[in-house]
Amino acid sequence: MKQENLKEKVRSYWNKASCGTEFIKQKKFSRDYFESIEDFRYTIEPEIFSFAQFTRFREKKVLEVGIGAGSDFLQWVRAGAHVYGIDLTQEAIDNVKNRLRLYNLQAKVQVADAESLPYQDNSFDLVYSWGVIHHSPDTKQCLREIVRVCKPGGTIKIMIYNRRSLFAFYRYVMCALLKGKPLRSIKRVLFYDQESPGTKAYTFKEARELLTGLPVRVLEHKATVTKHDLLYYKSKPVQFIAYFLACLFGFNRVGWFMTLGLRKEKK
Repeated sequence: MKQENLKEKVRSYWNKASCGTEFIKQKKFSRDYFESIEDFRYTIEPEIFSFAQFTRFREKKVLEVGIGAGSDFLQWVRAGAHVYGIDLTQEAIDNVKNRLRLYNLQAKVQVADAESLPYQDNSFDLVYSWGVIHHSPDTKQCLREIVRVCKPGGTIKIMIYNRRSLFAFYRYVMCALLKGKPLRSIKRVLFYDQESPGTKAYTFKEARELLTGLPVRVLEHKATVTKHDLLYYKSKPVQFIAYFLACLFGFNRVGWFMTLGLRKEKK
């Protein structure tokens, strides 16, 4: 599939509903709607707070790449950062503009492509992206752009999916093994059957290779097991099996969410 065709499919998928909003039943753009989105996000992904460290960036210039429904974005705004945000979809921008208006907050958001960020070099103290750039046809180019717009000495915080995770294996079981297609690879399962078309996940080695040639120093690189890997929505016996496997293979190695904390090198 050509990259531009794939990108349009990705845009179309997320334009129908920003991540996490598909489960929300309240009236769209109402206070209950936004508060339900936030409650749902941080109930199942509480690890975001310790990774993002929102309150440490007060008065700093922050860019979020892929704002989605805006839950993390609003944390930066509430923490007193000078915040900018982009997303590939108008749906996300509409969500966040309405959310900012409802809470009488201000920040700059726009539709833009992570592969070509509309900002000058060395603009931001922090560039943050949680679960976004693995959906781009050219994840490496997204990283180049993220590094480009970060100031020397600035911080980059990114989450991408881990292919050697319990959740990825679960998706293989459901979408390949139980469908009589055991030779179908995890990579293909995720590409065609996990969220938007073209979803990618990386091994630790592949993630490091994505950084080759970029002027960054790795401060953090791990994949801690989360509720997604422990299949919080499944029966207790299934959850126990997932927990046992996490203990066996390493809690910081087989999580679905691979987090990278980077520092842009000073010239």
